[in-house]
Amino acid sequence: MFEWIGWIATAVFACSYFCKQPSMLRRLQAVAALMWIGYGLIIGAAPVVAANSVVAVLAIYSTRRERTAKNTN
Repeated sequence: MFEWIGWIATAVFACSYFCKQPSMLRRLQAVAALMWIGYGLIIGAAPVVAANSVVAVLAIYSTRRERTAKNTN
């Protein structure tokens, strides 16, 4: 019933590879990972939640780190 969440997350993640700016790529990957986390919670798949938690945290962290570096220059 909630399979559409997984399909949309896959589409968002795939679209991220068409981004010309690395920061936009990471933002889209974070959004897709958050969707996958939601999907994993719904279907009770701990590995999906764990793997995408790592991806989401790293994508958000690297985006914030880049933004902070731009603001200090």
